[in-house]
Amino acid sequence: MAIETTAHAKLTEIAGNLWWSWQPELDDIFRRIDPIRFAELSQNPVQLLKEYTPEKLEKRVREEVLHSKINWAYRRFREYLASRSTWGDTHAGLLNFRPVAYFSAEFGLHESLRVYSGGLGVLAGDHLKSASDLGVPLVGIGLFYHEGYFSQTIDEDGWQQEVYTEVDPATMPLHTLKDSSGKDIIISVETRHEKIYARVMRVMVGRVRLFLLDANIPENTPENRKLTARLYGGDQRTRIRQELLLGIGGVRMLDALGINPRVIHMNEGHSAFAGLEVIRQRIVRDGMSFDDALRETAASGVFTTHTPVAAGHDRFDGGLVDEHLGSMADALGLDHHGLMALGRVDPQNHHESFCMTVLAFKTSRRSNAVSNLHGVVSRKMWACLWPWRSEDEIPIGHITNGVHVNSWLATQMRVIYDRVLPAEWYLHTGEPENWAGFEQVTPGELWETHQALKARLIVYTRSRLMRQAARKNASDAEIARLSELMDPQALTIGFARRFAPYKRADLILQDAEKLAELANNAKRPVQFIFCGKSHPADENGKSILQKIVKLSETSQFRNRIAFLEDYDINFTRHLVQGVDVWLNNPRRPLEASGTSGQKVVLNGGLNFSVLDGWWAEAYDGMNGFAIGDGHIHVNNDIQDKRDAESLMNVLENEIIKLYYERDNDDLPLNWISRMKHSVKTLGWRFNADRMVMDYVTNAYIPAAGGLSAEMRLMP
Repeated sequence: MAIETTAHAKLTEIAGNLWWSWQPELDDIFRRIDPIRFAELSQNPVQLLKEYTPEKLEKRVREEVLHSKINWAYRRFREYLASRSTWGDTHAGLLNFRPVAYFSAEFGLHESLRVYSGGLGVLAGDHLKSASDLGVPLVGIGLFYHEGYFSQTIDEDGWQQEVYTEVDPATMPLHTLKDSSGKDIIISVETRHEKIYARVMRVMVGRVRLFLLDANIPENTPENRKLTARLYGGDQRTRIRQELLLGIGGVRMLDALGINPRVIHMNEGHSAFAGLEVIRQRIVRDGMSFDDALRETAASGVFTTHTPVAAGHDRFDGGLVDEHLGSMADALGLDHHGLMALGRVDPQNHHESFCMTVLAFKTSRRSNAVSNLHGVVSRKMWACLWPWRSEDEIPIGHITNGVHVNSWLATQMRVIYDRVLPAEWYLHTGEPENWAGFEQVTPGELWETHQALKARLIVYTRSRLMRQAARKNASDAEIARLSELMDPQALTIGFARRFAPYKRADLILQDAEKLAELANNAKRPVQFIFCGKSHPADENGKSILQKIVKLSETSQFRNRIAFLEDYDINFTRHLVQGVDVWLNNPRRPLEASGTSGQKVVLNGGLNFSVLDGWWAEAYDGMNGFAIGDGHIHVNNDIQDKRDAESLMNVLENEIIKLYYERDNDDLPLNWISRMKHSVKTLGWRFNADRMVMDYVTNAYIPAAGGLSAEMRLMP
């Protein structure tokens, strides 16, 4: 294949693959071409390059002296795609001929591709990126949402408002797949009364292909064209149709593309219908009975559950199930009760609804939670599915979540990594010995790098606050005040996540007077940056969000608390790279894992968290700070009171004290020691390369071999 010679052609090829998004030098190239426009376009190089003719771009490249950088990046890109000497080539060769099919309702890959809402999607995106870097044969399956998840604004009353904006697929790194005659590849899924159609779109994520189904095509009714409009939008009827398309449609899409997966991995229960289509195909093609096909399908199935909250598991009534899966039941040789039994804990209870999580468990022999503690919770929660077993024998293991290092590590911090860690350390992030050299970092170097990232966060925060104020027609004086808000020298604490009540975003506000006293201390000030969205239907979550917004406007906190609208991946990057402390205080044990704090670790920030999710297995007393002692009171009000008291006590007597304890060079040496210890002890354990390697070793390879053993409980 001839290599294009123009800069425009090379950058267009690179921009068509999201590999660029975790390569700092490419981000820098696109920014230097047009920094203002690149920011306006949500860092979308595909859209940026469409605004430049080859001649116009060539002129800009010469002005910025970028030719050598572009050529170097292009060679790296082609070598990356062609490499056959990866971890996966050695450890996952069994999957080369028939890959893993990774199903997820959302994928958080980059802010320019808004097919994600939060942590579940970002986790799925990091999974694909690490599978690509490791060379693990895997394809992703999801839906393309034309309006994505909502954009958030806060009105004059501090109340969240949702705004939906349709995006143009032509401005994204999407490719609509065609058949041999040049027509769009279209798949269909039958209900009792009609067919739902979808075209196939592809996103390249390094070496990994992500296929997205799009129902917004002329073949569908107006109702069905809206199925892929909004992520997690609509009523139960919309939800079951989306999940029908994701699961059954996803398997049929793979079939249409000639991809015969060896393993079906369902990331959460949204895609559990995939197992039914695999069973149907085995019955039709191999002449199996339903029971034999179910057994064979389950042997090659992997299911990851993320939800320890009962309300988080999708359930449908019998009428909806019959309307949408009646045809599937006929093909499987099942009557209505036989089909419903697959989604019921008690198959004989005809009053029980159909649960997608139950279906996923029954069609996957290997199931896992996403942290050690979540594994304990999940085994207790779902023991009812295996009443003949003791709780510790329930076949739900755990693989703790991790984050993709190259996506979340700040460029400035990477300079330090490159200097003190082994050559090509980024190819071995899951190996503990690879991180030992971080102890060699000098305190001054680490602190100044962190301070630079923090200063960048402060500037970004001010600009966001000023834009928010301008949108609300604030006075020039108020906008000017915001331009100087936040102190780059003050202890800065970040809180950013979904505003669900159990995450207790307002826990720190239980003693507002004490908090104000600490925040406004002239010698040891503390400031907070809050952001996050509440589900559109969660009125309680919105009330908590409003409470924080209104508090930030009071005289006590207007200079110490900032709430930023419309949290997304780009803002995540700034926040996790710049805060001193990351606050996380869910009601234990309801945080399945959490990964935002893992991103903070990579950049030298310290975690301050309840001993829940990943932090319960990470905290060692010197790599961050803990809220509470891990004990749980049966009364939530008492537990909240205990945790609030612990939070304030640790903040005042440990965190603030340690942060402001300085030597003659104004360095907080004991604080910096914790920063170094945190990176060294946690970086290798809580990253996505280690996570994907665990999936390959403990789930994919056994499932690909058709082994009958269930997934072992991870230590």
